[in-house]
Amino acid sequence: MRAIYSYGIALVIVLALAVWLGTGILVNGGHGPGKGEKPVVSLIEKNGGPLTDTVEKSGINKAASSEGIDPAQTIAERTDAQGNGATAAPRSVRIAIIHAQPLAIDVPLRGRTKANAQISVVAQTSGIVTDISVKKGQVVKAGDTICTLDKGARQLAVDQAKAGVDQAQTAYDSNQALVQKGLAAQNTALAAQSALAQAKTGLEQAQLELDRATVKTSVAGTVSDPLATIGSMLAIGSPCATVVQLDPMLFIASVPEAKVGYARLGLEADITTVTGDKAKGTVTYIAPTADDATRSFPVEVSIPNADGKIHDGITADADVVVGTAPAHVLPQSVLTLDDNGVLGIRTVEDGNKVAFHAITIVKDTREGVWVVGLPETIKVITVGQEYVQPGQVVDAKTDDTPIGATADGSEKASASAEQHS
Repeated sequence: MRAIYSYGIALVIVLALAVWLGTGILVNGGHGPGKGEKPVVSLIEKNGGPLTDTVEKSGINKAASSEGIDPAQTIAERTDAQGNGATAAPRSVRIAIIHAQPLAIDVPLRGRTKANAQISVVAQTSGIVTDISVKKGQVVKAGDTICTLDKGARQLAVDQAKAGVDQAQTAYDSNQALVQKGLAAQNTALAAQSALAQAKTGLEQAQLELDRATVKTSVAGTVSDPLATIGSMLAIGSPCATVVQLDPMLFIASVPEAKVGYARLGLEADITTVTGDKAKGTVTYIAPTADDATRSFPVEVSIPNADGKIHDGITADADVVVGTAPAHVLPQSVLTLDDNGVLGIRTVEDGNKVAFHAITIVKDTREGVWVVGLPETIKVITVGQEYVQPGQVVDAKTDDTPIGATADGSEKASASAEQHS
């Protein structure tokens, strides 16, 4: 008995569901509005029958009609018929009034640091090294002694040249005295004067050769290899040491050919090394021709490095500021796509009408995205932009919530307090 009762209830439920489903409309797309719809029961009864009569007598299928819903209409037509389309009251949205700000346009570069120069301090005369005055890594100034060669015969040559000058000077003085007394002809003074000049020249040459025995650097920098050793023999042109010039330091990189038009001498650049060191530099060189392999143009940025903090050969990044452009900072939440998939924003313009503006993102920051391609002042829809279309009239109210930031990110830029007219 209990089983019959359970099966009876189940049968009633199944029949009720069948009747309910039979009241629906089967849609066969591709025939146009209203031409592909037919009752579900028509699948069972082609030309009517008891099920069709039961559905019609129940009045269930008339519920939609009583609510003003025509199953043959499209969704847009039903929406318009219910007063939610063009004839509906303006939709309420919130806007923010944003003004353009100057945005620094920079070209990112990746490269490495390079010493301004590596100078080999070479001997200008030959000799044995008797003393090394510096160590590797020592910072030297222009004119500092690097190493000293054996002076030996050079000092003797200077002493001999000095004696020759003294002798020539004495002969010249004696000749002048005799000429003044009339005891010697005037033309004899020429020979004495020539001998004195020749003796002085010999002394200068001997002194210069002696000075060459002391090898000095002509540039400031840091001492590096190769460094001579005491007792080694240096020929003319042999290096006594290498001085690496670290101030100024250079940053070398390559600018893609698509952006070389932005490059100019004198542009400022912000340098950041992989070690975390930061510095500011200036573009001092732009190659006139592109590299054949990479189709990019080598550039150099000069970086002041008086403290030697930035080392040679360090990987670094640079942002070269090439100018400024008017831009707007927007939160990502206001960005949307139009029917063609174009990224942009929806704004409210004269007459409270919605407009769509395509944008180009040039910078993404924590405060928002910087975009270009917009009018100087915009009234961007911040709430409700997904529910309106261009040309639609809306009820716009100003949003006083802060939006955006300044170009350097130092402080927030708030939405205008103006009310949309």
